Amino acid sequence: MKATTVGDRLAPFRGGGRARIAAGCAAVAAMLLAGCQLPGTSTASGSAPAGASITVAAEPGVGDAPLYVAWQRGFFRQAGLTVHIRSYPTAAAEVAALRSGQASVAVGDYADFFYAQEPGTPPFYAQKRDAPPMVVLADGYDAGPNIMDVLVSPNSPITGPQDLAGKTIGTAEPQLMPHRFNGPPYSLETVAASSVLEDDGIQPTSVKWKPMPAADLVSALRNHTVNAILATEPEIFQAESQLGARTILDACSGETVNLPLEGYFAPRSFAARHRAALIAFRSALTRAQADAVQPAPLEAAFQHYAGMSRQAAALITLGVYPTSLRVVSLQRVADLMSFYGALPQPLNVGQMIFR
Repeated sequence: MKATTVGDRLAPFRGGGRARIAAGCAAVAAMLLAGCQLPGTSTASGSAPAGASITVAAEPGVGDAPLYVAWQRGFFRQAGLTVHIRSYPTAAAEVAALRSGQASVAVGDYADFFYAQEPGTPPFYAQKRDAPPMVVLADGYDAGPNIMDVLVSPNSPITGPQDLAGKTIGTAEPQLMPHRFNGPPYSLETVAASSVLEDDGIQPTSVKWKPMPAADLVSALRNHTVNAILATEPEIFQAESQLGARTILDACSGETVNLPLEGYFAPRSFAARHRAALIAFRSALTRAQADAVQPAPLEAAFQHYAGMSRQAAALITLGVYPTSLRVVSLQRVADLMSFYGALPQPLNVGQMIFR
């Protein structure tokens, strides 16, 4: 059997693929200007049935901070819902918790959960964890300026994106998607950065991604084991404050501006049986995300659950905590993943929306 190359996987998406992505961006912009909300994304409130309980699998971080705020401030309780939040180290562990019934909702990176929904096709999915069919319950965190950056040390000869060609960039190691040398992107960060690199005239395959634990990124840049790092918060703040690192590229700009990053998912079977409870959960969560303009509750969540210092919690750059879900925006993520080979075939996100 002939081996499948990256070029083979990208071929169906060249030309027309980027046109579809651009069209999606234009559609999103038009909807924002019109103030529209797509069908099936209502944030209608309501009380949960008596005795309703939901267990949420989460990786404490910037993106899911409103979940903890809602719990701390009693928003779930006021909606008649008992919520338990369990911490997991990776998206793979969260998916396993959904599969086993240990959790009924999970919050995480869209790329990982979209990847988990594709049918397994070895060897491309050699590292995949089987996941139950899922619905997207709510949008949790969207990109803003400079919340996902490529940074270099202050004395680096790299002065612009074009200088990244041929360089090694450290990234957070993949959680569900496999990493192969010179293979397709393996995270939402590498997918987004690939798009911006190409917009700047640099072939994404000309850089070498070096996966490592996110906590090791700053030290790798300090020790010059990589030429640059692709990081999110709080690693961006750490690199800037500890090393004086400089931003060379904003991975959420151009076609990836305002890109949805994290969302809330539930097994389709659970959603069918507990619709009222999930509507109440989403309503309470949306309330917390609407209150995210108040810094104090978020900063407390960053410190107590994500383990940030008080200084980092107060100074990190934040994206957007949306109060509605737009299918066209989420489809941009899946289309970018397909275009760059992170998904072997297109994914229709509209079929995953909890309505």
